[in-house]
Amino acid sequence: MSFPVKAVVFDWAGTMVDFGCMAPVEALIEVFAKEGVTLSDAEARRDMGKAKHDHLSAIMADPAVASRWQAQKGAAAGHADIERIYHNLVPAMTTAAARASVLIPGAVETAAALAGLGVRIGSGTGYTREMMAGILAEAAAQGYAPEIVVCAGETPSGRPAPLMTWKALIALDAWPARACIKVDDAAVGIEEGRLAGCWTVGLSASGNGVGMSRDAFLALAPDERRLKLAAAETVLRDAGADYVIEDVSQLMAVVHDIARRIGEA
Repeated sequence: MSFPVKAVVFDWAGTMVDFGCMAPVEALIEVFAKEGVTLSDAEARRDMGKAKHDHLSAIMADPAVASRWQAQKGAAAGHADIERIYHNLVPAMTTAAARASVLIPGAVETAAALAGLGVRIGSGTGYTREMMAGILAEAAAQGYAPEIVVCAGETPSGRPAPLMTWKALIALDAWPARACIKVDDAAVGIEEGRLAGCWTVGLSASGNGVGMSRDAFLALAPDERRLKLAAAETVLRDAGADYVIEDVSQLMAVVHDIARRIGEA
């Protein structure tokens, strides 16, 4: 009998690579600094998971960022400013992402366990194909190479639209969507999976919600760690996550529970 779960679609940064989703924050802060405008870690993370052009537009629309931009430049940011920053962001993001392409512990083992059950593996990302080039090569060298990678700009609308997940499922010939799972660390990615009709699994510790490197996260006092995890879980639950776990190493127990629930439906 075939396994009830047909496919899992994974996000990349904060989900399978780059514990803490550090690369996008580093790149965004860098390009704004070159404009003479300070960008905080929280401001960089607020709309994480969106296609990077959409993410940048959302940052520029933030009142506090807009105020600092006006003070520095003497005028509100216009379309040409956003395009210039995005042009500078692409190489900065590509470089930062390649540096942060170490797989999160458990990623390879989880992918292998899924493949052993006959579950197809796809992926989607807010990075463009250019930004993903280094990550894909490094991830493959470490043992992770999903069957399909859908990048920002390859569907008419980005997250939270479900189109990237649907594109991955079509390529995998995986259906119905309710027999598939979307795994993501960002609220917008959970919304994407929910709108696609998939089961959704949020990752609280490894992603944008906590926003710390693995070493820094593990060095926290237990009470502080619990508080950060609880806050990240709340965001993911509010976005519609069916399950929330700390990181991808804990996914297989959830996959088997979803399989049981599908079988009982």
